[in-house]
Amino acid sequence: MEYSSILIVIAAIVVFFVFMYFVPVNLWITAVFSNVKVGLFELVFMRIRKVPPRIIVESLITATKAGLQVSTSELETHYLAGGNVPSVIKALISADKANINLGFKQATAIDLAGRDVFEAVQISVNPKVITTPKVAAVAADGIQLIAVARVTVRANIQQLVGGAGEDTILARVGEGIVTSIGSATTHKDVLENPDKISKLVLERGLDAGTAFEILSIDIADVDVGANIGAKLQIDQANADLKVAEAKAEERRAMAVASEQEMKAKSQEARAKVILAEAEIPKAMAEAFRSGNLGIMDYYRLQNIKADTEMRDSISGSGVSDSGKGDSNDG
Repeated sequence: MEYSSILIVIAAIVVFFVFMYFVPVNLWITAVFSNVKVGLFELVFMRIRKVPPRIIVESLITATKAGLQVSTSELETHYLAGGNVPSVIKALISADKANINLGFKQATAIDLAGRDVFEAVQISVNPKVITTPKVAAVAADGIQLIAVARVTVRANIQQLVGGAGEDTILARVGEGIVTSIGSATTHKDVLENPDKISKLVLERGLDAGTAFEILSIDIADVDVGANIGAKLQIDQANADLKVAEAKAEERRAMAVASEQEMKAKSQEARAKVILAEAEIPKAMAEAFRSGNLGIMDYYRLQNIKADTEMRDSISGSGVSDSGKGDSNDG
């Protein structure tokens, strides 16, 4: 009997805790005293649908106390869709206090889109400052400038769903800075009036299609970088020098080849002369045999040849002597 009594007590305790789990009476009592209409069986059905009743009831109480008209089914539907119910309620309350037009459907859509709706409302109330990375650009005179800008943005609630984020803002601002510096005549103009950059960038409407509204763009710092124009000119001069050297080497090689070709032709002509001279004794022998040339004729030719060589020798020595005399006279 004692053993069965213990089992009955244990079973009663288990049933009590199971009952209290599926029937959250304490939450129902809290909702009743907070003037929130939530049925006890409705809480039981939330347990069955695997929706935590505490999150729904506490969020509903918070919304009711803030004067928001939100139903239990709407909160439960948003939770089942994977949304953050407390964040949506806080965002709705913050937007209502700041007189920002934000409906429940819009807030849940922003939350389901992966954005922190409460943070978006906070940025809409308190604008956020985004610092761009260092942006390098070259002015028309070839001097590089490195600029850093601070962009003050406010969240655009109406374009949070489907609007571009901070990365797009930074990219567009960087592009605008590069364009503004590149259009400057000299880098001194930019250093003297850096506000021209922010004015030109703001006029481009860079916040179109984004989830933010750009309030101001302030140039925080502008540093002078390298002389890109001079470097490009030096590189171009080096390239031109290499091209000129290559062309000169090509002409030199062609001249050497032409010289070698002329030498070969000269050797070829000399060989032909030697071959022709080698035929002279044969022709003279043939003339002797045929009787066209006699001994006396041969001697005359030899005398004429010797006389010619002597005259050439005398003529050559005379030129050299006269040259020496000229040099001595000088």
